[in-house]
Amino acid sequence: MNLNSRRHRVAGKVVSVCVAASALWCASATRAADQPVVGLITKTDTNPFFVKMRQGAEAEASKDGAKLMTAAGKFDGDNASQVTAIENMMTAGAKAILITPSDTKAIVPSIKKARSAGVMVVALDTPTDPQDATDALFATDNFKAGVLIGKYAKAALNGKPAKIATLDLAPGVSVGVLRHNGFLEGFGVKEGDASIVCSQDTRGDQAKGQTAMENCLQKAPDINVVYTINEPAAAGAYRALKAAGKDKSVMIVSIDGGCEGVRNVKAGAIAATSQQYPLKMAALGVNAGVDYAKNGKKVSGYKDTGVTLITDKPMSGLDSKDTKFGLDNCWGNK
Repeated sequence: MNLNSRRHRVAGKVVSVCVAASALWCASATRAADQPVVGLITKTDTNPFFVKMRQGAEAEASKDGAKLMTAAGKFDGDNASQVTAIENMMTAGAKAILITPSDTKAIVPSIKKARSAGVMVVALDTPTDPQDATDALFATDNFKAGVLIGKYAKAALNGKPAKIATLDLAPGVSVGVLRHNGFLEGFGVKEGDASIVCSQDTRGDQAKGQTAMENCLQKAPDINVVYTINEPAAAGAYRALKAAGKDKSVMIVSIDGGCEGVRNVKAGAIAATSQQYPLKMAALGVNAGVDYAKNGKKVSGYKDTGVTLITDKPMSGLDSKDTKFGLDNCWGNK
């Protein structure tokens, strides 16, 4: 065999190896390209509610063979970070984006841009304003959650004149508005009623909740009912009440159903809370995203993920569950 013949044979083997390697790489790349990419954008990555939502989404994505991208705002109300996250996820090829909008109006143009590019967008927990800016909403009925604790507070007062403080979220955020209005509806009063003696925004933060409660006590020392947007704000309110020696005479009602909040119900710091279920929201959202990526099938409309009144002091005529049920179904550190 001459040298040229041998060179041709060796070259042929090298080409064969390269072709085989290339085919293997192509198959791997094809599998990666076929893997559905779903994005999850939460308000923050510190609130236990959103931590649990992310964990649920990760578990469901793993089960469905999907790639999950996650992002969060630096604080509740951080719209800029959510806008950036949508852009990054679109660039990375996400076919569906799940979002808990921090600023329910300001995020709408970015959501419209994503949908125009063929991305399905589903709101979790918090509806956009308008609600139909997203393809679908998977969430607690936040108005109903407010109604439940409003009815509870009214029944628990047992005819005593009410002096109400509302510790709210922030102006214009739909979830805060819905919960606040639901509470008023359940309690049977309208905005501006004389029984509402103080209203403060807390952004759902414990420290801000404490400061808000201190401010309200200065304005109206005879407060006997406190509505809070969530359980961290409730914990802050309780601290302020305890420091003022009023923790036994003031009733706090709240919304969330996190493990820490349910423990505070059990301890008597919170009289009742409305429990919601972030794991269910996340699982439904990922399932819908994967189905759209694979089959082009979009979800639409509103899916109620449930709410339960949790208290150890039930009121006649109001369906509720005790804190054992609440702890069995809570989220956060058990």
